[in-house]
Amino acid sequence: MNNLEASRILGLAAASVIYSVIGLGTFLACFWIVDKLTPGDLWKELVEKKNTAVAIFFGFLALGMSLIIAACLHG
Repeated sequence: MNNLEASRILGLAAASVIYSVIGLGTFLACFWIVDKLTPGDLWKELVEKKNTAVAIFFGFLALGMSLIIAACLHG
């Protein structure tokens, strides 16, 4: 492996890490906003009350947000 290939691989790896951090930050921000917009305490509903409907709703919401963020970052 020559020097040019190594620098290209490192550049691609750095870009992957940067985009992953951006995507994760965006996802967490969206999740926090949705949590604040919905009534009640999400953590209490999920963990203490074991509300399956809330878990399914936020699971699909997380999946949808992830697909949108991935499409935006992929271009």
